[in-house]
Amino acid sequence: MKVTKQKLRDLITTKLYSAGLTNEHAAGVADVLVHADARGVHSHGAMRVEYYAERISKGGTNTSPSFTFEKTGPCSGIFDGDNGAGHVAAKLAMDEAIQMAKETGIAVVGVKRMGHSGALSYFVEMAAKENLIGISVCQSDPMVVPYGGAEPYYGTNPIAFAAPGKNGENIIFDMATTVQAWGKVLHARSKNEPIEEGWAVDKDGNPTTDPFSVNALLPIAGPKGYGLMMMVDILSGVLLGLPFGKNVSSMYHDLTEGRNLGQLHIVINPEFFTSIDRFTENIAQTMADLKQIKPAPGFDQVYYPGEISTIKERESEEDGIEIVDEIYEYLISDIIHHNQYDNKDPFAK
Repeated sequence: MKVTKQKLRDLITTKLYSAGLTNEHAAGVADVLVHADARGVHSHGAMRVEYYAERISKGGTNTSPSFTFEKTGPCSGIFDGDNGAGHVAAKLAMDEAIQMAKETGIAVVGVKRMGHSGALSYFVEMAAKENLIGISVCQSDPMVVPYGGAEPYYGTNPIAFAAPGKNGENIIFDMATTVQAWGKVLHARSKNEPIEEGWAVDKDGNPTTDPFSVNALLPIAGPKGYGLMMMVDILSGVLLGLPFGKNVSSMYHDLTEGRNLGQLHIVINPEFFTSIDRFTENIAQTMADLKQIKPAPGFDQVYYPGEISTIKERESEEDGIEIVDEIYEYLISDIIHHNQYDNKDPFAK
């Protein structure tokens, strides 16, 4: 069914507040989830609410975190999320990075001891709205076989990028370093639909299109994606002195404990390299050039990276956001959670 952005935001905020977050933090998480759903990235939207609610209820998300920010150099800093809601910690850390980049030209801010923060596109878009370039990477729990391997080691370890264009038309894209994000498998399960070939393998390492048989995901472009996910793990884990690789905490193991995850924001101020007018004009020209490329057989046109999600977000303002009926029924119910995620095998049916 379809709901308005504001309706969905209100429902999510109410549910997370009922689970134990402050209203301010619940609303902050809701903003990020609605952003994802509006852009068509339902794997990081409302379908995550019940999991968050269960972790909050069981103490695995600190509902009264003591957030701290330490500036470690002229253009660097560490934001300690105190295992509070990851979405809120990542947003506040990006605020610090934006302010720093405006003053120094570049900012590198690590976020440590945080919970899951959802769609990274939300945070890099914050930078683009301030006429800055945003890059964000974060680690995740192991569920990807390394190239040539038969058991998981790294997570889906996403990378997001945003650059400002003219009149608010920004380039924003967010990608997992796997062929597809794990959340997309969960979304397929919620709709009882098959996944595409090449996304994942079963417990024997064989390719599968059955979302309920997935036992590991595959890196994008084989060894190249494998290299990228290692880079992300180093930047958001090793660099911050946090658990890394196969030691990154599971999303589902013991929901009474904080996850101690890491994320890294990099913000660049174009004004320190060229004029902002020239930069945004060239971004706009890049968009226009790509859209003029002759499409290949089977394609109507060429889209610049992230454009399809941006179009969906724009359409959602008028048409509303499509969410699964079962998720909507949960959101409007008085149920906080069904106790289904704690100590769950992430690949279980």
